[in-house]
Amino acid sequence: MALTPVTNQTPGFTAAVAAGAGAFFGLFVGTAQATGLIGILVGGAILGVLGFVFAGMTDKEKPLRWATFALFLVLGYLFGGLPAAVVGGLFGWFAGWFVFWLATSRYRAHLPPYLTPGQVLWHYSFRVICGVIFVFLITPILVVMPLSFNAENFFTFTPEMLRFDPAGYSLKHYKDFFSNDDWQQALWNSIKIAPMATILSVSFGTLAAIGLSQPHVPFRRAIMAILISPMIVPLIISAAGMYFFYSRIGMQGTYFGVVLAHAALGIPFVIITVTATLVGFDRSLTRAAANMGADPVTTFFRVQMPLILPGVISGGLFAFITSFDEVVVVLFVGSAGQKTLPWQMFTGLREQISPTILAVATILVGISICLLTVLELLRRRSERLRGMSPG
Repeated sequence: MALTPVTNQTPGFTAAVAAGAGAFFGLFVGTAQATGLIGILVGGAILGVLGFVFAGMTDKEKPLRWATFALFLVLGYLFGGLPAAVVGGLFGWFAGWFVFWLATSRYRAHLPPYLTPGQVLWHYSFRVICGVIFVFLITPILVVMPLSFNAENFFTFTPEMLRFDPAGYSLKHYKDFFSNDDWQQALWNSIKIAPMATILSVSFGTLAAIGLSQPHVPFRRAIMAILISPMIVPLIISAAGMYFFYSRIGMQGTYFGVVLAHAALGIPFVIITVTATLVGFDRSLTRAAANMGADPVTTFFRVQMPLILPGVISGGLFAFITSFDEVVVVLFVGSAGQKTLPWQMFTGLREQISPTILAVATILVGISICLLTVLELLRRRSERLRGMSPG
């Protein structure tokens, strides 16, 4: 038995909180229709009425939730066709679940019983704020992805796409990307530049992180600040500085110059991730290896490297993403022969508006998602390894 029994809420409380949620969702729907105030009023009124009515009928939760889902599904179809029916059905399902979640006090079921109402309010308000920020950041990406399948040469949703008509969707922009010589040359340049820049970043960044982790190194903080400065200094300033420096030594417009520039941008990521991994490293292991007669190189590769490998790979992936997606520096220090994929996308936006850019962006998003998934798996492995360490 719980210390504080969970009881059903009053109709007034359920209606008030549900009305607030309805007004919040109504703001987005109304703003999309250029009637934000009306959306707030209508959304708040609908969920408020549902909350007040359903609060006294908790014994009939399942049929009422299905009825709410069906009602909003039909209303959406009548007002806006199939797309609005899908949105309406989703909102109806959420509205039915949310109202009964409030009315039956299920929101307190998994919380400590000693929390005050204010603490409960902040608990869920904080999660709503985080969710809104996440939606704000992810929505532009979610819009780009379906547009890449547009059958027309437009950057907007066509009536056929909004009706979910198969004729409105096509893979022709992806076909154009894989068959167009300019896009393939840019892809090949990115594939040539990014791995080499990553190798240099990982090599120099790992050695720098290990050296700066030693307590006897003088001016460690100053050196660290200089090495991670490419992350802090505005990119346009770094690119301009690299351009003037490369012009004087004859490296401007060369493949090696672009690789070095991208390596300089990737080194800070490697240093930070490897340094974070070295925080939990047990240095008695290296001393034990030295006592057993192992030289520094053998100790590094046989003892230290296996334990910090997740941090090294994570930094390498960040460096690879930085190089593969970078456009400002390559515009300054590169030439037409080093035109990378982001450069080609920038040129396409400036000179010709082609939806092929959206297809390329979708492919890059997919690659980034795969790399981030690998990073998360490596992070978890690194935590397990640090847990196994005697330190």
